[in-house]
Amino acid sequence: MGEPKSPSEDQPHRTASSSSRVPPLPPPLPRQPSSLLQPSQNKKGRSKVLRAFRSVFRSFPIITPACRMPSLPMGRMDSSKIASSGTRVSGTLFGYRKGRVSLSIQETPRCLPSLVVELAMQTNVLQKEMGSGMVRIALECEKRADKDKASLLDEPVWTMYCNGKKSGYAVKREATEEDLSVMELLKAVTMGAAVLPGKSEVEGPDGEMAYMRALFERVVGSKDSETLYMLSPEGNNGPELSIFFVRI
Repeated sequence: MGEPKSPSEDQPHRTASSSSRVPPLPPPLPRQPSSLLQPSQNKKGRSKVLRAFRSVFRSFPIITPACRMPSLPMGRMDSSKIASSGTRVSGTLFGYRKGRVSLSIQETPRCLPSLVVELAMQTNVLQKEMGSGMVRIALECEKRADKDKASLLDEPVWTMYCNGKKSGYAVKREATEEDLSVMELLKAVTMGAAVLPGKSEVEGPDGEMAYMRALFERVVGSKDSETLYMLSPEGNNGPELSIFFVRI
């Protein structure tokens, strides 16, 4: 029989065994609060003179049998040629190339979205349509009884037409964390189009988040019709985009 080992001789073995254990994972970092601002409340009490002035230049939709999409005058509409008939808002179209494109409307690029609509169209398809030079998107919903009627932009679902062709149903939704992350990244951007690194597991171009941001003139024709006209810088030959919200 060998001599018994002293406790000191067995100590290195215990030390090596304990050092092989995997340390616990650190706690996740707290989510950074958004720096986007709350949009201001709708201004009330506007003078009757101002309302009358705007009504003169207000664009009323002209309904067509196919998709009831308002018609536009021929020629480019830019910020120098549009009468001051509405308010200017920031609009962003964004989405993964093979995912559905979303529309975000903000009072300014530094504000939280006041409206997010998931359109019935893939992002890459919309990009091809924009390449044609003119895109008209009509979002229609049915009128309801007055007691059940919500404001036009609070309607939950619209039938969507793009350049006169029905493409499906657009859905209003609350802004997701990913939506807010995109708006946070773009808060210093007024106009432009590019791609952002997305959080999708798909690698390559299909995993990138494409976006286009511009200023829009928001024109209220009535309680059942509103239009967003994309404003192009003077002399710019980029695409034209108009978005019509119509309740029929």
